[in-house]
Amino acid sequence: NALPKEEIESLKASMSENEFNREFLCDFSAAGEDQLISISEVEAACQRHLRADQYESASLIMGCDPARFGDDASVIVFRQGLKCEEPIEYRGLDNMQFAAKIAAQIEERHPDAVFIDVGNGSGVIDRLRQLGHDVVEVNFGGKADSDRYVNKRTEMWHGGTKAWIAQGGVLPKHTGMKQDLATPTFYYNDKNQICLESKDDIKKRLQGRSTDCGDGLGLTFAFRVTPNRDPYAAMRNSSARVRRTADYNPLEAD
Repeated sequence: NALPKEEIESLKASMSENEFNREFLCDFSAAGEDQLISISEVEAACQRHLRADQYESASLIMGCDPARFGDDASVIVFRQGLKCEEPIEYRGLDNMQFAAKIAAQIEERHPDAVFIDVGNGSGVIDRLRQLGHDVVEVNFGGKADSDRYVNKRTEMWHGGTKAWIAQGGVLPKHTGMKQDLATPTFYYNDKNQICLESKDDIKKRLQGRSTDCGDGLGLTFAFRVTPNRDPYAAMRNSSARVRRTADYNPLEAD
């Protein structure tokens, strides 16, 4: 429902111009000081181009973000080195159906690692393991490898996606992903740790929309991955090459 004119004017007076434009006019070009990744950074990443030899020897990593609620999308994102592919989105799938979609992608693409958000994906993970696929569960709220971050999700977005874009990452020209990446804000807690805006807070702020594609890309930075150099391997054992280390740098992995 539209807000009364008086309330809109009151909100406008209490917020910066960028904050008001971003929150109420859906102007994602209005970068705020608390915005983790600016839309200009995202747009620049969408304009870059890579030759195949600049990424093809890197690990092929698959990030899977199962839908949390009915209006969310279940998303699969592939990233290979500095190249991110267009996200694959599904709506209205239950866990078993989404597991089947992931299994089909694993069998076709043979990724070096498959990372899945365990928050709403435990059933997906269990099913894939029953099918014999080696996948790695990721707890968004779990402990980060670096003390700089309050949790794993913040580390994946800040230490992974944001740093990857700054170092030359190439994004697909996908509107949903661009909006997702330019949406989350961040702040510092009393321990001086970086904290990313929660998924629930984002949904409230954006009246139901979630950053599913952005989280899918973030998952590709969950842990370090060693690429499989054997071109004749029929299947790739993902977890055997996943490294969990205290000094892990997600950008060294590829």
